[in-house]
Amino acid sequence: MSKVLVAYFSASGVTKIVAEKLAKAAGADIFEIVPENIYTKEDLDWQNKKSRSSVEMNDRSCRPAISNKVGDISQYSKVYVGFPVWWYREPSIIDTFMESYVWDGITVIPFCTSGSSGIGDSGKNMQELAKGAKVVEGIRLESDVSESELKEWLAQS
Repeated sequence: MSKVLVAYFSASGVTKIVAEKLAKAAGADIFEIVPENIYTKEDLDWQNKKSRSSVEMNDRSCRPAISNKVGDISQYSKVYVGFPVWWYREPSIIDTFMESYVWDGITVIPFCTSGSSGIGDSGKNMQELAKGAKVVEGIRLESDVSESELKEWLAQS
């Protein structure tokens, strides 16, 4: 079992760009985590305390529904999980994703995109949700990350 998967949630398209580059550099399969209800620009207005993303992030038990599933997660030895940083952590839809599978023996490597925020406690949070997984420390990647930078990080992860 040495297959690799890059799974990602992208609200604005930035994380998608990075995930596609990462999957290519790793020779990995790719899977987009698609919300059942797609986020609108208004939903993502972090300055509005009543926006969907603000409400979700203020309720740690919130689990937005996902419209698709990875067919057989057990075929992968490593899963890179990408997301934009929301409120200094992973979005709630990533929590849904982590709780949706049996992760026995799989290494999970988080990566995030953000204008300036780091990955925060996302790895620790994801470890608590992904029973049986080994979640390692993640990294923040810029949208213009090069293939050589990705390959260097892949060799270390």
